[in-house]
Amino acid sequence: MKKTQISFELSIFETPEELSQNDQKLLSEAETARDNAYSPYSNFQVGAAVLLENGEIVHGNNQENASYPSGLCAERVAVFYAGAKFPGVPIKAIAISASSKKDVTKTPAAPCGNCRQAIIEYEQKQKSPIPILFRGKVGPIYKCASMADILPLAFSSSFLGDS
Repeated sequence: MKKTQISFELSIFETPEELSQNDQKLLSEAETARDNAYSPYSNFQVGAAVLLENGEIVHGNNQENASYPSGLCAERVAVFYAGAKFPGVPIKAIAISASSKKDVTKTPAAPCGNCRQAIIEYEQKQKSPIPILFRGKVGPIYKCASMADILPLAFSSSFLGDS
C-alpha cells in the first residue's frame, strides 16, 4: 500500500488591516452582503463577494426557505449570479463572511461541500485559481490560494468522459 499526504497552505490574518487594500474592500463587501441575508430559520447569515477580472464585485447571501432544501448558500448565489451577468469573465477572488444572530461568530466558516464544488467548477473552467478569504463576524481571517486547496481530489467533467 502506498500512502500520500495532501496538505495546503492557509494564511491567517488577525485583523483586516493586515490584508491588502483590495482584500480589505472585498471582505467589507462580503460583510455588507451578509447583513442582507435572508436567514429566518437558522439565524446564520452568510455573505459572499466575488471580484471579477473586469473589476466588478458581485454580492450573494444565503437565502433560506421554509422548505429547507430550497434555500441556497451565499457563495453559490454570488458565483452563479456572476456567471449569469458576466459570462466568460474570470473570477479573481471571493470573500465570505459568516455570522450568527445567536452568538458572535469568531471562527471563519469555510464554504460547504456544495459551494466548494460549484466554485472549483469555475476554477476548472477558467483554468486559474480563485483565492478565497473567509471570516466570522470578528476574529481572524483565513485565506487560501485556491479552492482546489480545500477541495482536493475534486470531481470534474473528466469523470464524465469530457477530458
